[in-house]
Amino acid sequence: MRILILGAGGMIGQKLAARLARDGWQGAPAEIVAHDMAYPPNPVPVTRQLTGSVTDPGLMAQLAADRPDIVFHLASIVSGEAETDFDKGWQVNMFPCWELLQALRAEHDKSGGAYRPRLVFTSSIAVFGAPFPEIFDDEFLTAPLTSYGAQKVICEQMINDFSRKGFVDGVSIRLPTICVRPGKPNKAASGFFSGIIREPLNGQEAILPVPDTVSHMHASPRSAVGFLLRAAELDTAELGARRALNMPGVACTVAEQIEALRDIAGNNVVALIKRQPDPLIERIVEGWPRRFLARRAEALGFKAETSFHEIVRTYIEEDLNR
Repeated sequence: MRILILGAGGMIGQKLAARLARDGWQGAPAEIVAHDMAYPPNPVPVTRQLTGSVTDPGLMAQLAADRPDIVFHLASIVSGEAETDFDKGWQVNMFPCWELLQALRAEHDKSGGAYRPRLVFTSSIAVFGAPFPEIFDDEFLTAPLTSYGAQKVICEQMINDFSRKGFVDGVSIRLPTICVRPGKPNKAASGFFSGIIREPLNGQEAILPVPDTVSHMHASPRSAVGFLLRAAELDTAELGARRALNMPGVACTVAEQIEALRDIAGNNVVALIKRQPDPLIERIVEGWPRRFLARRAEALGFKAETSFHEIVRTYIEEDLNR
């Protein structure tokens, strides 16, 4: 089994590569090809580790020529950066997806239709836009209010169409905010959701840029890897014409996040959270859904945590002090 991971140097990419390197694919060893612009100091050992940008000319044709059985497309710039650097957002988050699909289609055609890889794309709940009902379900429309959300929903639709034509067998998974993310803060508008847990647990001050009444959906990095693996193995005939799925998660307010941290780590840790309003972050987060039901995904076997306490404990178990 040949597996390509685009964005393999990132946090989720590394955790996915580690799981595949450890367990293989469905019990058999897997050939793992990793691609990213950079990797951590001690990356997960894989079959081949490639360095470069997804915007490099000819890259997708080169990668597709190996005819991977499964492609995990995780590569993108984050929401905050896509919003502040308009051109970069489109060049990184949308156009490479088109080039990838065209390259896989070319290999499909060369094979006489025999080659049809599974493509798993990490989309986002940013594809939705206000006004939101208090709780919505799988039928809610996509109407993004950020450039990042627009880029993600366009990729979803391209994957739907290429799958409909039989060139690829694609699945888009709309991730809730992945929390608690280990490592250093990034430019994601949602980064503070992890920061207000991660930094205090590491003895550092954390900035809270939004009111603690803000409600949001979360899942751990462990769950994110589980989502990707489930999307790669499921029978896509069960999806029908709609190949984008809302992933399950824990819906809670920032205040509930903080109380979970207090229950687990105590008042002294929570005291490291400092309130510092940021109008740009508030505006972006206001355009994201607060609570949704993921009945389709759950019926297909996708699973996440059921409480924010579980998410905090997962971070402590897997990533604290590593």
